[in-house]
Order: sequence, then structure tokens, then C-alpha cells
Amino acid sequence: MLHHVQINRLSGNEDVLLPVKMSELASGFDLHAAVAEPVVLMPGERKLIPTGFAIAMPGELEAQIRPRSGLAFKHGITCLNTPGTIDADYRGEVKVLLINLGQEPFTIVRNERIAQMVFQTVPVVEFEEVDELSDTVRGSGGFGHTGK
Repeated sequence: MLHHVQINRLSGNEDVLLPVKMSELASGFDLHAAVAEPVVLMPGERKLIPTGFAIAMPGELEAQIRPRSGLAFKHGITCLNTPGTIDADYRGEVKVLLINLGQEPFTIVRNERIAQMVFQTVPVVEFEEVDELSDTVRGSGGFGHTGK
């Protein structure tokens, strides 16, 4: 099913690439940094990086911001709050919360690919309050209850 998402390139970012799929069957759109000057991310440091655009999407969608595997593997750069959620009613600039979990400073330059954005459908959910839940074999076991 085709979903139409409006995108607005923010003023001053005419040179920043819009989200793009890097291969035909990619699920995510790569996002590019819209930093005015290079940003150095020191080990253990986190910063909010602008992308230079805002979006409007139908109510049945959400956009998830996820790390790029190459940056994570090669440099230890990943996203906090992963996946970050952009709700359908948000109209502000899309920004990416990056952290450097690596051992070396990492410099982010304008138009560098910093994350990916994946769209997902959001189911319509309605809660039904009950006095008791049905039993399962697992029950309330969690947080490693099945072993290593």
C-alpha cells in the first residue's frame, strides 16, 4: 500500500540531501546531517543533530529513527532512544539523538549520513479493562527468566 508523506525542506538547508533509500529494497531512508559547522562527538557524549526537514504523514504511520549499522560497527556511533518515534502529528524538524560509544572522537559534517528512518503502520488499539488476565505457560516471567 502506498502512503503519501509530505516533506518540507527547512530554510537554509537547500544543499542538504533529503531522505533517500540507498538500495532498491532498503527498508530505511538514510538521513543526512544539517549541521552548520562540523560537530565533534566525544566518547560518551550525546548530541541532537538536525536533518534540515520536517514531515507530515497520515495518522496510520509513524516514522522510526534507527542507527546506521556501519557507523555503529566502525565508530560506535548509535542513536539513543532507539528506535526514536516521530508521531504523525509532529511537525517540527526531524532531529537525531546520537551518542558516541566508541573510543575516539567522531566528527559529523554537513550532509553526512547519520541515521535511517523507517516507516511503520500503527494499529488502532482499544484497551479493555478486566479484573484478571488469562493464564499462559510463561506467566509473569521476564527479564532473563529462561536462562542465559
